[in-house]
Amino acid sequence: MQSLLRAIYPAQCLLCEELTVEEQGLCPACWARTPFLFGLVCDLCGTALPGVDEGVPVHCDDCLRTARPWDRGRAALRYDEAARELVLRLKRADRTELARPAARWLGRAAAPLLEPAPLLVPVPLHRTRLLGRRYNQSALLAQALGRELGLPVAPDLLVRRVRTRPLAGRSHAERFALLADAIALHPRRRLEEGGAVLLVDDVMTSGATLAASTEALRAAGAGRVCVLTLARAVKDA
Repeated sequence: MQSLLRAIYPAQCLLCEELTVEEQGLCPACWARTPFLFGLVCDLCGTALPGVDEGVPVHCDDCLRTARPWDRGRAALRYDEAARELVLRLKRADRTELARPAARWLGRAAAPLLEPAPLLVPVPLHRTRLLGRRYNQSALLAQALGRELGLPVAPDLLVRRVRTRPLAGRSHAERFALLADAIALHPRRRLEEGGAVLLVDDVMTSGATLAASTEALRAAGAGRVCVLTLARAVKDA
């Protein structure tokens, strides 16, 4: 039956209509333009850095300038070219099936962050935006990653209690100010005291949303908090 289905509906690239060998994969051309992050990366946000990975934590200029309340961080992709297409399709075009292949990439990026085994927690979406979009893309990623790695997921542990104005185009300081006290622990949820948490989001830009989420987790008693994003937005030098 599976062979018959493959003959009728052959596997296609996630980004274009080219045929692919595996389901939910990328064709060679799209793979080549997908900016995966590997090698030497910032230990706090995952952005690529020049040099060779010698096993010593290093930090990018952005993370040296801005205090990060979390312990470590990684990202699967740099937010440009094909990565931007993937994120926007997942976020705004109802392409929820993209969470599954994204979880494979996230799983590889998350390898240094999995000891001790963490609870996966998505960055929350305000309820009014959730009604409009019908799903939280970060929760979809966290749930798919949980299945991929066999880790527990708390999809509604955090809530965004304030609907902040759009962050796009705002300065670094404005982003952090808008998100101050905007995220908190769900009033009917509890977090294990001192437990390890892996925060999951689609894109990190300034880090303001991840910082607000981390602070809410710390206030609720979390121990080690790491962050994982599908993509990391980085300004060109």
